[in-house]
Amino acid sequence: MSKITRFWLVRHALVADSARSTLYGTLDVPLCPDRLDADQPLHRALAARLPRPAHWVVTPLSRTLHTAAALFRAGYPEQPLAIEPGLSEQELGDWQGLVHAALPAQLSEPAHPFWPLSGTERPPGGESIEDVIARVGPTLENLAELHQGADVVAISHGGAIRAALAYGAGLSGRQVLHFAIQNLSLTVLERSPEGWRVISVDEMLG
Repeated sequence: MSKITRFWLVRHALVADSARSTLYGTLDVPLCPDRLDADQPLHRALAARLPRPAHWVVTPLSRTLHTAAALFRAGYPEQPLAIEPGLSEQELGDWQGLVHAALPAQLSEPAHPFWPLSGTERPPGGESIEDVIARVGPTLENLAELHQGADVVAISHGGAIRAALAYGAGLSGRQVLHFAIQNLSLTVLERSPEGWRVISVDEMLG
């Protein structure tokens, strides 16, 4: 049996307009129904690209569960879904729900050019990107041990997928924030006896 475990990391579908105007973090916000309809060709392409068989993982946030359901409707055979809190989005603590314009006054460090926070900024009661890397890394290691030699499809979040890239490639929080992770994009990592390897980043299949 192969000892390589391959992770197929999918960022959830686009959330509703009302959520995108705020820092929603780990708030349980809905998906955008109009985009779910418009993105059906993308769902079909992604469903066809994902491996069969595979173990499927979602996070406790409903947007990942609903994205998995959309991929099943698009042609991937329905699977049991394991819930993995370790792959959840960055917890923004007291700043969750703030409109974007209100954030700069709260920051203690300059924002990253491609993210509202720096790589080390920790919101009150929340996590920095470095904290997310420290959470996601052991989660991936545990899943790799549990599903050694298999494929794992994880419907996750932009922050957590960046953290997985950072862990797999040995990048800092600041460095990994330079990666774009679009909704419904696919990022693939491998865990082998030799270590971690990045196979692809932010594939868009539609």
